[in-house]
Amino acid sequence: METTGMTGTLQLEGITKSYGSRTVLEGIRFDVAPGRLTGFVGGNGAGKTTTMRIILGVLSADSGTVGIDGVSLTTADRRRFGYMPEERGLYPKMKVLEQVVYLARLHGFEKTDAAVRATALLEELGLGERLGDTIESLSLGNQQRAQIAAALVHDPEVLILDEPFSGLDPLAVDTVAEVLERRAAQGTSILFSSHQLDVVERLCDDLIIIAAGTIRAAGSREQLRAQHSTVRYQLDSSADTGWLRDEPGVTVVDFEGGSALFEADTQDTAQRVLREAVTRGDVIGFAPQHPSLAQIFKEVIR
Repeated sequence: METTGMTGTLQLEGITKSYGSRTVLEGIRFDVAPGRLTGFVGGNGAGKTTTMRIILGVLSADSGTVGIDGVSLTTADRRRFGYMPEERGLYPKMKVLEQVVYLARLHGFEKTDAAVRATALLEELGLGERLGDTIESLSLGNQQRAQIAAALVHDPEVLILDEPFSGLDPLAVDTVAEVLERRAAQGTSILFSSHQLDVVERLCDDLIIIAAGTIRAAGSREQLRAQHSTVRYQLDSSADTGWLRDEPGVTVVDFEGGSALFEADTQDTAQRVLREAVTRGDVIGFAPQHPSLAQIFKEVIR
């Protein structure tokens, strides 16, 4: 099967969607670049799934555009997208390999090529020993892997994944993450949502945070950390660190016995704290702390 290459950045511009008087998306703007993993995070009802369905053309926006480098998407463009919905959509009575081969055939691949592609992909996802099992006989985690295979079997140029890590154990998360990283390295544009912020933080190149239908933050992981970085330090001491609460220029963020996470108004303040800590007991550790994705998320959705 021959495909025409679709290169460029997936762009959402001013996407708005309402149901009656309820606005669910308002002025959504963000990009998904080729070769990068873009994490899409937000609480339940924030608008992630609605946004993804508009990208795919399953839902229509009230206003705004979805395009590649400013050119609106066509039906032909969307055939080169891969999509994994949060709700599972495979045929429960079909065997795993049969299911993925069937979907490859729907995308135009010949039977032999479809079987080769499906087998290789399922083995890559750790399902090589389950090819002849029915979908319904698989664990929920393995059903999730089969669903990911279904989204990937036609080598999509844009991949949209809604909660791809749901129900996966840590080893399966690593397997799926490696598969997605390889696809990104080959130039695929990947947008994925997840409630597992630790996985998003480890995997994503770019990050979009949505709350109440509006984008609260968007950019590379490093940009967001820099934008939301406060001067925070972790102090671990053999002595109680409660005295930090009375130090000028210091705001205690978290405190428990000999451990404290605090913000300092200047680097000189932090060094003064360290000198004082040394006089009060053995300092086990003292280091600046970068904000985690979870901390940034909590900050921007307030």
